[in-house]
Amino acid sequence: MSNKSVGTNPASVAPPMKPHYSNSIRTAGPLLFIAGQVSLDADGKLVGEGDIRAQATQVLENIRAIVEANGATMADLAQVTVYVRDIDAFSSISDIRERYFPADGPASAIVEVSALAWPEFLIEISAVAALPG
Repeated sequence: MSNKSVGTNPASVAPPMKPHYSNSIRTAGPLLFIAGQVSLDADGKLVGEGDIRAQATQVLENIRAIVEANGATMADLAQVTVYVRDIDAFSSISDIRERYFPADGPASAIVEVSALAWPEFLIEISAVAALPG
């Protein structure tokens, strides 16, 4: 890999909603920066309208697809930032997050926001992975 960062947009997740960003950027070093993922399937269709749990699962599946397309696993995530429309998600999706991060999960923040890119989105998660050497 060159010293330049490379955008990655695996076919297993929806393409970026705007042409000015990538789903993830892989650096020349061991880091993979994952753009905020929302509850769109690979065809760009909304999953789980009105259902924070279904949306959280789809978002985490999108993140899993991106890290796996870059030769990593969910255990390689070093940091996640979770944006939610309702802070009650802190408790209501905790068990879902535990399925993806059963032990030694990534450093994490959860933030309630007034809006996300589409009004139907209830959650968005961005992440940073430390890729295996």
